[in-house]
Amino acid sequence: MLDEAMAAIAENGLAALTMSALAERLGTSGGHILYYFGSKDLLLLEALRWSEAALAEERTALLARRLTAQRKLDLFLELYLPRGPRDARWMLWIELWARTPSNEELHRAQEEMDQGWQDDLATLLAKGVARGRFAPMDTTARAGELLALLDGLSTRVVLGQRGTDHDRALTVARSAARRLIGQPE
Repeated sequence: MLDEAMAAIAENGLAALTMSALAERLGTSGGHILYYFGSKDLLLLEALRWSEAALAEERTALLARRLTAQRKLDLFLELYLPRGPRDARWMLWIELWARTPSNEELHRAQEEMDQGWQDDLATLLAKGVARGRFAPMDTTARAGELLALLDGLSTRVVLGQRGTDHDRALTVARSAARRLIGQPE
């Protein structure tokens, strides 16, 4: 159900999504969906949480792999960025960001999901510093800076802005990451 909700939201946005249209796609009733989720905002939130839980597992597996710190960072960046325009996960994020200023529950959930990425990136950077692969740094601050850059790049990719596709965004992200961690390009 959440996978189909993600697809429907990515196709037309949350505002255009009707519970009856989603129910038809799922072969159920709109009332059934509302019974479980209560509102479109909560459906959005649960779809995003579901998606982010899968990515959290991928990040955990990535951090556990026996790779160089630089290779882990490169793979982390690739995992973070959208695959292309209208990437379903990123369309959910954009919908969520638009609603967080007026919805405290969504705001808290957004901060919680963001914190997972922040913590994992800071851990990755700290291990690189400890092993002498990255320059000494405030890993929490650097992780926040890098994630802000990635959010900006991701928004450009998912909106299909000219000259910014996944590969170009990844190249820019890798270059910026190397500068932020004190490595030559």
